[in-house]
Amino acid sequence: MSKKVLILNGSPREKGNTAALAIQLTAGATDSGAEVESIYLHDLDIRPCDACDFCQEDGNGCVISDDMQALYPKMRDSDVIVIASPVYWFNLTAQSKLCIDRWYAMESSEDFELAGKKLALLMVYGDTDLYTSGGIIVIYTLDSICRYVGMEFAGIVHGTAMDVGDAEKDPALMDQAFQLGQKLVAPVS
Repeated sequence: MSKKVLILNGSPREKGNTAALAIQLTAGATDSGAEVESIYLHDLDIRPCDACDFCQEDGNGCVISDDMQALYPKMRDSDVIVIASPVYWFNLTAQSKLCIDRWYAMESSEDFELAGKKLALLMVYGDTDLYTSGGIIVIYTLDSICRYVGMEFAGIVHGTAMDVGDAEKDPALMDQAFQLGQKLVAPVS
């Protein structure tokens, strides 16, 4: 059975640098026999968590009726979740963060529904440095999430790409995304 990869693209630019990396990752994963679905978060109605904690009572799930309801089963069904986001003001985009905040509804008193899955990151930023761009904050955030929920932080591709098309002008960056796609779905030896 082929592995399932879910890409959550949090860029406000549908055909920007983040999408270019996601396309390369998709090519690498499908080349290795995986099924890949890419979701463009900017087009979805995802509201912020209300902190009502209803989801924590007997596994009720989230009560907010928005597009996250369609994402929850896709996330449960995937083997790998990829967060694809540019760095905006030293962190993930608001679109990415809204989605991630709503993962809270996937926690129960026994476990976290995403435990055991792989998480990867595709990230671009408008600076030449991982630290001054804020990219390091994104990495720390996702690493902390993985540790908390029991996911494997399975790979990162990051680089400078300020203007639309910059990622595609960087063959090494594009190749890294392709290779990550292959690595994420490679059989465990």
